[in-house]
Amino acid sequence: MRTSSTIRTGRTVKRTTRAAATLAVAALALSLTACGGDDDNGGGDNGDKGGGTKEPASSVTLPKLDGESLEVAAVWTGTEQENFKKVLAEFEKRTGAKVTFVPAQDPIINFLGSKIAGGAPPDVAMLPQPGAIKQAVDKGWAKPLGAEATKELGENYSQGWQDIGKVGGKQYGVYYKAANKSLIWYNAQVFENAGAAEPKTWDELLDTAQMVYDSGVAPFSVGGADGWTLTDWFENVYLSQAGPEKYDQLAQHEIKWTDPSVKEALTTLAEIWGKKDFVAGGASGALQTEFPASVTQTFTGGDQPKAGMVYEGDFVQVNIGETKAKVGTDAKVFPFPAVGDTAPVVSGGDAAVVFKDSKAAQALATWLASPDAAAIQAKLGGFLSPNKSVDASVYPNEVQKKIADALIAAGDDFRFDMSDQAPQAFGGTPGKGEWKTLQDFLKNPKDVAGAQAKLEADAAAAYGG
Repeated sequence: MRTSSTIRTGRTVKRTTRAAATLAVAALALSLTACGGDDDNGGGDNGDKGGGTKEPASSVTLPKLDGESLEVAAVWTGTEQENFKKVLAEFEKRTGAKVTFVPAQDPIINFLGSKIAGGAPPDVAMLPQPGAIKQAVDKGWAKPLGAEATKELGENYSQGWQDIGKVGGKQYGVYYKAANKSLIWYNAQVFENAGAAEPKTWDELLDTAQMVYDSGVAPFSVGGADGWTLTDWFENVYLSQAGPEKYDQLAQHEIKWTDPSVKEALTTLAEIWGKKDFVAGGASGALQTEFPASVTQTFTGGDQPKAGMVYEGDFVQVNIGETKAKVGTDAKVFPFPAVGDTAPVVSGGDAAVVFKDSKAAQALATWLASPDAAAIQAKLGGFLSPNKSVDASVYPNEVQKKIADALIAAGDDFRFDMSDQAPQAFGGTPGKGEWKTLQDFLKNPKDVAGAQAKLEADAAAAYGG
């Protein structure tokens, strides 16, 4: 989704082979097979319907913190914020500490800078990109995780998820929340009316889109008002088409955005973005549609919703929960189709980072690294944890259980969101950099060369040459 400072980051992002990526995709594809049918639990409002309805287990040891007060900052709003507050409430219950949630603006690194300049940093902040963690470390804001938090992390996370929270070999981030960002959600009734089936390749996706269009419904809903949705589209196409090695190179700006591989990916994207009436509301409509509305307009309107499909991650379930559609029956999902040799597996996430090195802050980081904490929010829906010790039975519906199983089965064989690895000025700022250029490209998909030139100019400035 978003991002950080002028970096050629020192983090370790696991470099995988095409074969490894293929195994991860196979696990995802198999796990999503039969994710529809007779499941009738939606996401986001079924806290008491998951398989794990018992009280949270006490698998983590926390200190007594009676009288201590903590502030936790995050950009989360609505249901996501309310569900996270339940996790914080359990921490309060176990420790005696008082925790206040501080709503932050996006990009959060700017918000934190203002708080720190005013002498009032939060104790812990949830940072939505590796680049932001590095920037916080470089500025001397972030504090390394203590022994207990690091131990809890080591017991519950694969090496890849630990590594993306490191800077200079030290552990700073606990990736509490993950996202599988290689999913396309669809309105089951629209597909049935169109006689369409779930596609496995890009060409099949185009054919499916045409069938949906011919049935009288726009194939795709695109939340173009939020530039991060467009970067996610690009990353899935690019990873599948150009391959993991080039993906890593472009993520670190080791190759330029004027590279032929970028031209190929943009040209491919234009097959959907530039096709007349394939995007609900056209480009102008999409650019005025924020992400939540891009989901809800796909699953409201009866037989005539504004679109038949919407691309985005597992967190789409939270927004589906705001409609009458039920995940698994009315709203179904398939893996992002293979554009090249293999289908993509792109992930994102939010990491807890300590900004005040206190016993209480370190205890909260330890808590968020535990399966106990993640299980509370997992049960509520619209949430995915990279914590391998979380029992998949706690997820509220079969779709979410399968997605969670696939993420854990992939181990280190994933690629982290590219724009989240980039400097914030390029990959994570509304109205600037990659977000803005891809919004302009959505408006004019014929100008591939112009988009490449602008992307490279902005990337060069942000990465420092």
